[in-house]
Amino acid sequence: MSSVFVGSVGLALLLVLLLMRIPVAFAMFAVGFIGIWILNGLQAATGLLSSETFALASNSELIVVPLFILMGNVASATGMSRKLYDAAYATIGQVRGGLASATVIGCGGFAALSGSSVASALTMGRTALAEMDRFAYSPRLSTGVVAAGGTLGILIPPSTGFVIYAILTEQSIGRLFMAGILPGILLLSAFLLTIALLCTLKPELGPRGPKTNAREKGRAFLGAVPILAIVVITIGGIYSGMFSPTEAAGVGAALVILIGAVTRTLTLRVFWDAARSSIVTTASVMLILIAAHMINPFVALSHLPAEVSRLLVALDFGPFGTLVVILAIYLVLGCFLEGLAMLVLTLPIFMPVVLQLGIDPIWFGVLVVLTLEMGLISPPVGINVFIVKSVARNVELLDIFRGVLPFWLAMLVTLALLVAVPSLSLWLPSMM
Repeated sequence: MSSVFVGSVGLALLLVLLLMRIPVAFAMFAVGFIGIWILNGLQAATGLLSSETFALASNSELIVVPLFILMGNVASATGMSRKLYDAAYATIGQVRGGLASATVIGCGGFAALSGSSVASALTMGRTALAEMDRFAYSPRLSTGVVAAGGTLGILIPPSTGFVIYAILTEQSIGRLFMAGILPGILLLSAFLLTIALLCTLKPELGPRGPKTNAREKGRAFLGAVPILAIVVITIGGIYSGMFSPTEAAGVGAALVILIGAVTRTLTLRVFWDAARSSIVTTASVMLILIAAHMINPFVALSHLPAEVSRLLVALDFGPFGTLVVILAIYLVLGCFLEGLAMLVLTLPIFMPVVLQLGIDPIWFGVLVVLTLEMGLISPPVGINVFIVKSVARNVELLDIFRGVLPFWLAMLVTLALLVAVPSLSLWLPSMM
Protein backbone atom coordinates (compact mmCIF):
# COMPACT_ATOMS: atom_id res chain seq x y z
CA MET A 1 0.00 0.00 0.00
CA SER A 2 1.44 3.39 -1.02
CA SER A 3 2.53 5.57 1.90
CA VAL A 4 1.20 8.63 0.07
CA PHE A 5 -2.20 6.93 -0.22
CA VAL A 6 -2.17 6.10 3.52
CA GLY A 7 -1.24 9.69 4.32
CA SER A 8 -3.98 11.09 2.10
CA VAL A 9 -6.62 8.81 3.61
CA GLY A 10 -5.41 9.67 7.11
CA LEU A 11 -5.64 13.44 6.57
CA ALA A 12 -9.04 13.07 4.90
CA LEU A 13 -10.25 11.07 7.92
CA LEU A 14 -8.81 13.71 10.26
CA LEU A 15 -10.64 16.45 8.38
CA VAL A 16 -13.91 14.51 8.65
CA LEU A 17 -13.41 13.97 12.41
CA LEU A 18 -12.72 17.68 12.95
CA LEU A 19 -15.78 18.68 10.94
CA MET A 20 -17.80 16.28 13.14
CA ARG A 21 -16.59 18.33 16.14
CA ILE A 22 -14.54 15.45 17.58
CA PRO A 23 -12.10 17.04 20.09
CA VAL A 24 -9.04 18.27 18.20
CA ALA A 25 -6.43 16.51 20.33
CA PHE A 26 -8.28 13.17 20.27
CA ALA A 27 -8.82 13.23 16.50
CA MET A 28 -5.19 14.11 15.73
CA PHE A 29 -3.78 11.61 18.20
CA ALA A 30 -5.94 8.76 16.90
CA VAL A 31 -5.12 9.39 13.22
CA GLY A 32 -1.41 9.97 13.91
CA PHE A 33 -0.95 6.92 16.16
CA ILE A 34 -2.84 4.55 13.84
CA GLY A 35 -1.08 5.99 10.78
CA ILE A 36 2.40 5.46 12.24
CA TRP A 37 1.32 1.97 13.33
CA ILE A 38 0.34 1.13 9.74
CA LEU A 39 3.45 2.65 8.16
CA ASN A 40 6.13 1.82 10.73
CA GLY A 41 4.73 -0.66 13.24
CA LEU A 42 3.17 -0.57 16.69
CA GLN A 43 6.50 -0.35 18.50
CA ALA A 44 7.43 2.81 16.58
CA ALA A 45 4.06 4.40 17.39
CA THR A 46 4.23 3.68 21.13
CA GLY A 47 7.90 4.68 21.29
CA LEU A 48 7.17 8.00 19.59
CA LEU A 49 4.30 8.68 21.99
CA SER A 50 6.47 8.23 25.06
CA SER A 51 9.47 10.14 23.69
CA GLU A 52 7.51 13.10 22.35
CA THR A 53 5.40 13.40 25.50
CA PHE A 54 8.57 13.58 27.59
CA ALA A 55 10.20 16.04 25.16
CA LEU A 56 7.20 18.36 25.35
CA ALA A 57 6.97 18.09 29.13
CA SER A 58 10.63 19.08 29.44
CA ASN A 59 10.44 21.99 26.96
CA SER A 60 10.95 25.07 29.12
CA GLU A 61 9.71 27.41 26.36
CA LEU A 62 6.18 26.10 26.82
CA ILE A 63 6.03 27.72 30.25
CA VAL A 64 5.04 30.91 28.41
CA VAL A 65 1.62 29.39 27.69
CA PRO A 66 0.31 28.98 31.27
CA LEU A 67 2.02 32.15 32.50
CA PHE A 68 0.58 34.44 29.82
CA ILE A 69 -2.84 32.78 30.18
CA LEU A 70 -2.66 33.30 33.95
CA MET A 71 -1.70 36.93 33.41
CA GLY A 72 -4.76 37.51 31.23
CA ASN A 73 -7.11 35.62 33.54
CA VAL A 74 -5.99 37.55 36.61
CA ALA A 75 -6.24 40.87 34.73
CA SER A 76 -9.78 39.99 33.64
CA ALA A 77 -10.92 38.69 37.03
CA THR A 78 -9.63 41.72 38.94
CA GLY A 79 -11.17 44.27 36.57
CA MET A 80 -7.84 45.50 35.18
CA SER A 81 -8.97 44.82 31.62
CA ARG A 82 -12.03 47.02 32.20
CA LYS A 83 -9.71 49.96 32.92
CA LEU A 84 -8.22 49.71 29.43
CA TYR A 85 -11.70 50.08 27.98
CA ASP A 86 -12.54 52.91 30.40
CA ALA A 87 -9.48 54.90 29.32
CA ALA A 88 -10.36 54.57 25.64
CA TYR A 89 -14.04 55.24 26.44
CA ALA A 90 -13.20 58.51 28.22
CA THR A 91 -10.89 59.64 25.43
CA ILE A 92 -12.92 58.99 22.27
CA GLY A 93 -16.38 57.91 23.47
CA GLN A 94 -17.94 61.28 22.59
CA VAL A 95 -17.34 60.98 18.82
CA ARG A 96 -19.59 59.03 16.44
CA GLY A 97 -18.78 55.36 16.81
CA GLY A 98 -16.54 56.25 19.74
CA LEU A 99 -17.77 53.45 21.99
CA ALA A 100 -17.13 50.93 19.21
CA SER A 101 -13.64 52.35 18.69
CA ALA A 102 -13.02 52.20 22.44
CA THR A 103 -14.04 48.54 22.35
CA VAL A 104 -11.50 47.77 19.62
CA ILE A 105 -8.76 49.59 21.56
CA GLY A 106 -9.78 47.73 24.71
CA CYS A 107 -9.58 44.43 22.81
CA GLY A 108 -6.12 45.32 21.57
CA GLY A 109 -4.95 46.20 25.06
CA PHE A 110 -6.40 43.05 26.58
CA ALA A 111 -4.86 41.00 23.75
CA ALA A 112 -1.45 42.27 24.84
CA LEU A 113 -2.15 40.70 28.24
CA SER A 114 -3.90 37.43 27.48
CA GLY A 115 -2.87 36.32 23.98
CA SER A 116 -6.31 34.77 23.57
CA SER A 117 -8.91 35.81 21.01
CA VAL A 118 -11.75 34.00 22.75
CA ALA A 119 -10.88 35.60 26.10
CA SER A 120 -10.67 39.05 24.48
CA ALA A 121 -14.08 38.68 22.80
CA LEU A 122 -15.72 37.32 25.96
CA THR A 123 -14.22 39.93 28.31
CA MET A 124 -14.90 42.93 26.07
CA GLY A 125 -18.33 41.57 25.19
CA ARG A 126 -19.34 41.61 28.83
CA THR A 127 -17.82 45.06 29.31
CA ALA A 128 -18.76 46.97 26.16
CA LEU A 129 -22.00 45.55 24.75
CA ALA A 130 -24.14 46.92 27.58
CA GLU A 131 -22.66 50.40 27.10
CA MET A 132 -23.25 50.39 23.36
CA ASP A 133 -26.81 49.16 23.90
CA ARG A 134 -27.35 51.98 26.39
CA PHE A 135 -26.48 54.55 23.72
CA ALA A 136 -28.62 52.87 21.01
CA TYR A 137 -25.80 51.47 18.88
CA SER A 138 -26.81 49.21 16.03
CA PRO A 139 -26.66 45.60 17.33
CA ARG A 140 -24.88 44.60 14.11
CA LEU A 141 -22.13 47.15 14.70
CA SER A 142 -21.75 46.52 18.43
CA THR A 143 -21.59 42.72 18.18
CA GLY A 144 -19.48 42.84 15.02
CA VAL A 145 -16.96 45.11 16.73
CA VAL A 146 -16.60 42.80 19.73
CA ALA A 147 -16.26 39.65 17.60
CA ALA A 148 -13.73 41.24 15.25
CA GLY A 149 -11.84 43.10 17.96
CA GLY A 150 -11.42 39.88 19.89
CA THR A 151 -9.43 38.39 17.01
CA LEU A 152 -6.58 40.78 17.85
CA GLY A 153 -5.75 38.40 20.70
CA ILE A 154 -4.09 35.90 18.39
CA LEU A 155 -1.92 38.46 16.54
CA ILE A 156 -0.83 41.07 19.09
CA PRO A 157 1.83 39.49 21.33
CA PRO A 158 1.85 37.55 23.54
CA SER A 159 -0.04 35.23 21.21
CA THR A 160 -0.82 31.58 21.85
CA GLY A 161 -1.03 31.15 18.06
CA PHE A 162 2.56 32.33 17.66
CA VAL A 163 3.75 30.02 20.45
CA ILE A 164 2.13 27.00 18.79
CA TYR A 165 3.51 28.00 15.39
CA ALA A 166 6.99 28.45 16.87
CA ILE A 167 6.93 25.02 18.54
CA LEU A 168 5.65 23.26 15.41
CA THR A 169 8.13 24.96 13.05
CA GLU A 170 11.10 25.38 15.43
CA GLN A 171 11.13 29.16 15.05
CA SER A 172 11.95 31.81 17.67
CA ILE A 173 9.01 32.74 19.88
CA GLY A 174 10.56 36.13 20.61
CA ARG A 175 11.03 36.98 16.91
CA LEU A 176 7.45 35.94 16.15
CA PHE A 177 6.17 38.12 19.00
CA MET A 178 8.07 41.10 17.61
CA ALA A 179 6.85 40.32 14.08
CA GLY A 180 3.24 40.55 15.27
CA ILE A 181 3.46 44.05 16.77
CA LEU A 182 3.28 46.26 13.65
CA PRO A 183 0.72 44.02 11.86
CA GLY A 184 -1.35 44.04 15.07
CA ILE A 185 -1.27 47.85 15.23
CA LEU A 186 -2.04 48.01 11.50
CA LEU A 187 -5.06 45.72 11.89
CA LEU A 188 -6.32 47.66 14.92
CA SER A 189 -6.02 50.87 12.88
CA ALA A 190 -7.91 49.23 10.00
CA PHE A 191 -10.74 48.36 12.40
CA LEU A 192 -10.87 51.94 13.70
CA LEU A 193 -10.96 53.26 10.12
CA THR A 194 -13.77 50.82 9.28
CA ILE A 195 -15.82 52.05 12.26
CA ALA A 196 -15.24 55.68 11.28
CA LEU A 197 -16.27 54.99 7.69
CA LEU A 198 -19.42 53.09 8.69
CA CYS A 199 -20.52 55.78 11.15
CA THR A 200 -19.82 58.55 8.62
CA LEU A 201 -21.95 56.86 5.97
CA LYS A 202 -24.68 55.89 8.47
CA PRO A 203 -24.47 58.04 11.63
CA GLU A 204 -27.34 56.15 13.26
CA LEU A 205 -25.14 53.04 13.52
CA GLY A 206 -22.98 54.56 16.25
CA PRO A 207 -24.32 57.66 18.04
CA ARG A 208 -22.05 59.87 20.12
CA GLY A 209 -21.28 58.68 23.63
CA PRO A 210 -21.06 60.77 26.80
CA LYS A 211 -18.68 63.71 27.00
CA THR A 212 -16.01 63.62 29.69
CA ASN A 213 -14.02 66.48 31.18
CA ALA A 214 -10.24 66.61 31.60
CA ARG A 215 -10.38 65.29 35.16
CA GLU A 216 -12.41 62.25 34.15
CA LYS A 217 -10.08 61.58 31.24
CA GLY A 218 -7.05 61.83 33.51
CA ARG A 219 -8.58 59.53 36.13
CA ALA A 220 -9.45 56.93 33.50
CA PHE A 221 -5.98 57.07 31.97
CA LEU A 222 -4.27 56.74 35.35
CA GLY A 223 -6.35 53.63 36.01
CA ALA A 224 -4.95 52.04 32.86
CA VAL A 225 -1.32 53.01 33.50
CA PRO A 226 -0.39 49.86 35.50
CA ILE A 227 -1.64 47.56 32.74
CA LEU A 228 0.04 49.60 30.02
CA ALA A 229 3.25 49.52 32.03
CA ILE A 230 3.10 45.72 32.26
CA VAL A 231 2.65 45.47 28.48
CA VAL A 232 5.61 47.80 27.87
CA ILE A 233 7.82 45.93 30.37
CA THR A 234 7.08 42.45 29.00
CA ILE A 235 7.14 43.21 25.27
CA GLY A 236 9.89 45.83 25.61
CA GLY A 237 11.93 43.39 27.69
CA ILE A 238 11.76 40.78 24.92
CA TYR A 239 12.67 43.34 22.24
CA SER A 240 15.63 44.72 24.18
CA GLY A 241 16.94 41.28 25.06
CA MET A 242 16.46 41.89 28.76
CA PHE A 243 13.99 38.99 29.01
CA SER A 244 13.45 35.80 27.10
CA PRO A 245 9.77 35.18 26.26
CA THR A 246 9.59 32.73 29.18
CA GLU A 247 11.08 35.26 31.60
CA ALA A 248 8.80 38.00 30.25
CA ALA A 249 5.77 35.77 30.87
CA GLY A 250 6.90 35.18 34.46
CA VAL A 251 7.53 38.89 35.06
CA GLY A 252 4.15 39.85 33.54
CA ALA A 253 2.21 37.30 35.57
CA ALA A 254 4.00 38.31 38.78
CA LEU A 255 3.31 42.03 38.19
CA VAL A 256 -0.39 41.47 37.50
CA ILE A 257 -0.72 39.38 40.65
CA LEU A 258 1.20 41.99 42.65
CA ILE A 259 -1.02 44.84 41.41
CA GLY A 260 -4.13 42.80 42.19
CA ALA A 261 -2.87 42.11 45.70
CA VAL A 262 -1.87 45.73 46.39
CA THR A 263 -5.21 47.09 45.14
CA ARG A 264 -7.05 44.31 47.04
CA THR A 265 -8.97 43.24 43.94
CA LEU A 266 -7.26 39.83 43.93
CA THR A 267 -8.66 37.60 46.66
CA LEU A 268 -7.64 34.00 47.21
CA ARG A 269 -10.93 32.88 45.68
CA VAL A 270 -10.40 35.02 42.56
CA PHE A 271 -6.81 33.80 42.21
CA TRP A 272 -7.90 30.16 42.58
CA ASP A 273 -10.53 30.55 39.85
CA ALA A 274 -8.05 32.30 37.52
CA ALA A 275 -5.39 29.65 38.15
CA ARG A 276 -7.83 26.78 37.63
CA SER A 277 -9.03 28.27 34.34
CA SER A 278 -5.40 28.73 33.26
CA ILE A 279 -4.62 25.07 34.03
CA VAL A 280 -7.60 23.84 32.01
CA THR A 281 -6.67 25.99 29.00
CA THR A 282 -3.00 24.98 29.24
CA ALA A 283 -3.92 21.30 29.42
CA SER A 284 -5.97 21.68 26.23
CA VAL A 285 -3.04 23.33 24.44
CA MET A 286 -0.59 20.67 25.66
CA LEU A 287 -2.85 17.83 24.53
CA ILE A 288 -3.06 19.40 21.09
CA LEU A 289 0.74 19.72 20.96
CA ILE A 290 1.19 16.07 21.97
CA ALA A 291 -1.27 15.09 19.25
CA ALA A 292 0.60 17.33 16.79
CA HIS A 293 3.80 15.44 17.54
CA MET A 294 1.98 12.26 16.54
CA ILE A 295 0.36 13.57 13.36
CA ASN A 296 3.49 15.34 12.08
CA PRO A 297 5.70 12.21 11.94
CA PHE A 298 2.85 10.31 10.31
CA VAL A 299 2.59 12.97 7.61
CA ALA A 300 6.37 12.92 7.15
CA LEU A 301 6.44 9.09 6.88
CA SER A 302 3.70 9.25 4.25
CA HIS A 303 5.92 11.44 1.99
CA LEU A 304 2.84 13.58 1.39
CA PRO A 305 4.67 16.93 1.94
CA ALA A 306 7.21 15.98 -0.74
CA GLU A 307 4.40 15.19 -3.18
CA VAL A 308 2.58 18.44 -2.44
CA SER A 309 5.84 20.36 -2.79
CA ARG A 310 6.54 18.69 -6.12
CA LEU A 311 3.02 19.54 -7.32
CA LEU A 312 3.21 23.20 -6.33
CA VAL A 313 6.67 23.60 -7.84
CA ALA A 314 5.47 21.92 -11.05
CA LEU A 315 2.61 24.41 -11.30
CA ASP A 316 5.32 27.08 -11.57
CA PHE A 317 3.40 29.84 -9.80
CA GLY A 318 6.62 31.16 -8.32
CA PRO A 319 7.11 31.99 -4.63
CA PHE A 320 4.55 34.81 -4.61
CA GLY A 321 1.86 32.87 -6.49
CA THR A 322 2.38 29.77 -4.35
CA LEU A 323 2.11 31.88 -1.18
CA VAL A 324 -1.19 33.33 -2.40
CA VAL A 325 -2.51 29.81 -3.13
CA ILE A 326 -1.53 28.61 0.37
CA LEU A 327 -3.16 31.61 2.05
CA ALA A 328 -6.32 31.07 -0.02
CA ILE A 329 -6.44 27.47 1.24
CA TYR A 330 -6.15 28.76 4.81
CA LEU A 331 -9.03 31.18 4.25
CA VAL A 332 -11.25 28.36 2.99
CA LEU A 333 -10.27 25.99 5.82
CA GLY A 334 -10.91 28.78 8.32
CA CYS A 335 -14.60 28.61 7.48
CA PHE A 336 -14.77 25.09 8.90
CA LEU A 337 -11.85 24.37 11.24
CA GLU A 338 -10.66 25.75 14.57
CA GLY A 339 -7.39 27.71 14.36
CA LEU A 340 -5.03 25.40 16.25
CA ALA A 341 -6.39 22.41 14.35
CA MET A 342 -5.60 24.21 11.09
CA LEU A 343 -2.02 24.86 12.20
CA VAL A 344 -1.36 21.27 13.19
CA LEU A 345 -3.07 19.87 10.11
CA THR A 346 -1.43 22.09 7.50
CA LEU A 347 2.04 23.11 8.68
CA PRO A 348 3.63 19.67 8.11
CA ILE A 349 2.47 19.91 4.49
CA PHE A 350 3.07 23.56 3.67
CA MET A 351 6.19 24.34 5.70
CA PRO A 352 8.58 22.30 3.49
CA VAL A 353 7.17 24.11 0.45
CA VAL A 354 7.62 27.51 2.12
CA LEU A 355 11.24 26.76 3.05
CA GLN A 356 12.03 25.32 -0.38
CA LEU A 357 10.74 28.49 -2.07
CA GLY A 358 12.82 30.71 0.22
CA ILE A 359 9.83 32.34 1.93
CA ASP A 360 10.78 33.77 5.32
CA PRO A 361 9.16 31.50 7.99
CA ILE A 362 8.65 34.43 10.39
CA TRP A 363 6.80 36.42 7.72
CA PHE A 364 4.82 33.33 6.77
CA GLY A 365 3.91 32.83 10.44
CA VAL A 366 2.40 36.31 10.67
CA LEU A 367 0.38 35.77 7.49
CA VAL A 368 -0.88 32.38 8.66
CA VAL A 369 -1.88 33.69 12.09
CA LEU A 370 -3.79 36.54 10.44
CA THR A 371 -5.71 34.04 8.28
CA LEU A 372 -6.50 32.11 11.48
CA GLU A 373 -7.95 35.34 12.87
CA MET A 374 -10.16 35.68 9.83
CA GLY A 375 -11.40 32.14 10.41
CA LEU A 376 -12.54 33.16 13.91
CA ILE A 377 -15.26 35.34 12.36
CA SER A 378 -15.91 33.39 9.13
CA PRO A 379 -19.21 31.52 8.72
CA PRO A 380 -20.36 28.90 9.44
CA VAL A 381 -17.99 28.13 12.38
CA GLY A 382 -16.76 31.60 13.45
CA ILE A 383 -15.94 30.80 17.09
CA ASN A 384 -15.79 34.46 18.14
CA VAL A 385 -19.23 35.06 16.65
CA PHE A 386 -20.69 32.30 18.82
CA ILE A 387 -18.84 33.68 21.85
CA VAL A 388 -20.46 37.08 21.29
CA LYS A 389 -23.83 35.38 20.71
CA SER A 390 -23.53 33.80 24.17
CA VAL A 391 -23.31 37.32 25.64
CA ALA A 392 -25.73 39.13 23.29
CA ARG A 393 -28.54 36.58 23.34
CA ASN A 394 -31.11 39.00 21.96
CA VAL A 395 -29.16 39.48 18.70
CA GLU A 396 -29.70 37.04 15.85
CA LEU A 397 -26.65 35.02 14.82
CA LEU A 398 -27.07 36.11 11.19
CA ASP A 399 -26.98 39.77 12.26
CA ILE A 400 -23.67 39.20 14.06
CA PHE A 401 -22.19 37.60 10.95
CA ARG A 402 -23.41 40.57 8.92
CA GLY A 403 -21.86 42.88 11.48
CA VAL A 404 -18.42 41.29 11.19
CA LEU A 405 -18.37 41.40 7.36
CA PRO A 406 -16.87 44.94 7.05
CA PHE A 407 -14.17 43.96 9.56
CA TRP A 408 -13.45 40.72 7.70
CA LEU A 409 -12.90 42.80 4.57
CA ALA A 410 -10.61 45.11 6.54
CA MET A 411 -8.61 42.03 7.60
CA LEU A 412 -8.40 40.91 3.97
CA VAL A 413 -7.00 44.32 2.96
CA THR A 414 -4.51 44.13 5.86
CA LEU A 415 -3.46 40.63 4.76
CA ALA A 416 -2.88 41.87 1.19
CA LEU A 417 -0.78 44.77 2.52
CA LEU A 418 1.34 42.42 4.66
CA VAL A 419 1.88 40.15 1.66
CA ALA A 420 2.89 43.10 -0.51
CA VAL A 421 5.18 44.68 2.11
CA PRO A 422 7.03 41.95 4.06
CA SER A 423 9.06 44.55 5.99
CA LEU A 424 5.93 45.41 8.01
CA SER A 425 6.36 42.01 9.66
CA LEU A 426 10.13 41.64 9.50
CA TRP A 427 11.47 45.08 10.46
CA LEU A 428 11.12 44.75 14.24
CA PRO A 429 12.54 41.20 14.41
CA SER A 430 15.53 42.36 12.34
CA MET A 431 16.18 45.12 14.88
CA MET A 432 16.28 42.77 17.90
